[in-house]
Amino acid sequence: MAIPKTYHLVTLGCPKNDVDSEHLERLLTGGELLPVLQPGDADAIIVNTCGFIEQSQEQSMEAVRELAAAKRDGQTLIVAGCMTQLYGRQVKEETPAIDHIFGVGQWQDVARLLSVDVDAIFDIPESNVHVAGPSAYLKISDGCDAPCQFCVIPKIKGGLRSAPAGMLVKEAQRLVAAGAKELVLVGQDTTAWGEDLGMAVGTGLPGLLQMLSETVGPDVWLRLMYAYPSRVSPALIETMAALPNVVRYLDVPLQHGSEAVLRRMKRPHNVDRVHAFIRDLRAAMPGIVLRTSFIAGFPGETEEEFKELLDFAREIRFDHAGCFTYSRQQWTGAFGMDAQVPDEVKAERRDRFMRQQQKIAAKQARRFIGRTLDLLVEGTGEDEDGAPVVAGRTRREAPEVDGMVFARGTARVGDKVPVRIEEASEYDLFGRVLSHR
Repeated sequence: MAIPKTYHLVTLGCPKNDVDSEHLERLLTGGELLPVLQPGDADAIIVNTCGFIEQSQEQSMEAVRELAAAKRDGQTLIVAGCMTQLYGRQVKEETPAIDHIFGVGQWQDVARLLSVDVDAIFDIPESNVHVAGPSAYLKISDGCDAPCQFCVIPKIKGGLRSAPAGMLVKEAQRLVAAGAKELVLVGQDTTAWGEDLGMAVGTGLPGLLQMLSETVGPDVWLRLMYAYPSRVSPALIETMAALPNVVRYLDVPLQHGSEAVLRRMKRPHNVDRVHAFIRDLRAAMPGIVLRTSFIAGFPGETEEEFKELLDFAREIRFDHAGCFTYSRQQWTGAFGMDAQVPDEVKAERRDRFMRQQQKIAAKQARRFIGRTLDLLVEGTGEDEDGAPVVAGRTRREAPEVDGMVFARGTARVGDKVPVRIEEASEYDLFGRVLSHR
């Protein structure tokens, strides 16, 4: 293989994959490789795949096949990441045009293959600079020790590995110096941070939030994603409420609302406790925005159990909720379970859930009408009449997974400006920019 000078990187899947790709890009550009926009112009094409569920695997394979079909003589095609961690041999057999296969976390090996002296490049592997405009992801941990019967992540990523606090503080400083106005904390289970470092269950994250809050200063938002329900502790709630730059937002993937289904999933199954900690969250932080995700059609799910999920979601009134059909995965406990739910039933239940959730989300969004919220501006443009408009997110919306806010008026990308909310839809808010404070 000739020494490559240019590369094209394709990233698929979740924000945690974005973090890994940014780590690889820092290695490659540090090794003086240049990124190019079109795969046909690159000496090396790299695909960072996703293997979490069947749909993401299919999307990854489709992208790989398209790149392989268009590959020209002299190009190197490298496929890496979650899907190849599980199915590397099969992927190579199905697509012979692939030159090299790597698994999870082998980014230094990829860089070495492309003639990068990785030992000469300083890099922090746990996070990245800009992923969603003025926001940046800070990956505080990787891997997971939870026994969830539907999830293949422990097979792909291994057990929990927390990034040291000192490294995260330095990385937060670097991200803010690079212009980040919001840091989004991610990991397979952010609330488990520190347990592998000897901290008691659920005690590490509150202290880390305190350190990061002091590090980034009062004007940089901190947003917490992927909290595990049994680790949403009184200490975490108290810390979130006490720190003014921790946005009043929490993402807690709950997966179901039926205790029987949750037991089969080997998830926390005390639904009364979920109601209790959500009451505590809302009491400590009135107006807090809650996001969650559910699975429809887990093996053995009855119509009655699914209705329990509908009732549960209706009672709690999540601001944002996604529902995914159960994806049968090898190497998971649920793969061999009896009473697999037919695909058409799973799809119908998902659609039924989302129809209900749209109504709930619309009602939740309307509570912001008449309020003034700080908007982190991500884009500017004009409406159909040529009047200036800005788009961005308030504390209510996380990057890439929630809606947006559109406001009449002017501001620069990266500014935080006050916006008066005048209208709301199921997912988006609409308003006008007030004069800068």
